[in-house]
Amino acid sequence: MRVALGGDHAGFEMKQMIGEHLRKLGHEVVDVGAYDFDALDDFPDFSEAVALRVADGRAERGIVICGSGVGASVAANKVRSIRAGLCHDTYSAHQGVEHDDMNVVCIGSRIIGEELAKEIVSAFLSAKFISSEEKYVRRLNKVLEIEKRGAENVKRKT
Repeated sequence: MRVALGGDHAGFEMKQMIGEHLRKLGHEVVDVGAYDFDALDDFPDFSEAVALRVADGRAERGIVICGSGVGASVAANKVRSIRAGLCHDTYSAHQGVEHDDMNVVCIGSRIIGEELAKEIVSAFLSAKFISSEEKYVRRLNKVLEIEKRGAENVKRKT
């Protein structure tokens, strides 16, 4: 699977480790940075870079790492067609894909350790959306309608 991977200064070391882990598992990594540690860089830049690659199909899934994962999730969800979730446990990582078609996972490097991060990423990437169950498709369609209405509301206000 082609996976877009990004992280700011707080996620820099964990991003490097996750990239190696993904390659060992046989995934293609699209590293969007940070490429060098810079204490002044900002998570929205990397969240957007990951999200855009998933949204336009250059990657099938995305992973963003910052200090808490919260800001990365907020920023990634601003990109149309992105369903980013903050996950610090394996259940949420696979359930978010299976039930909600989550396509970007956000992790806080200051919240969890490296081994758990590897497990979360593995759970996220091995999961598939349960499109055979009507309730999950119905719920996803409602989310997509909210996204569509949100874009239309923004256009009307300007």
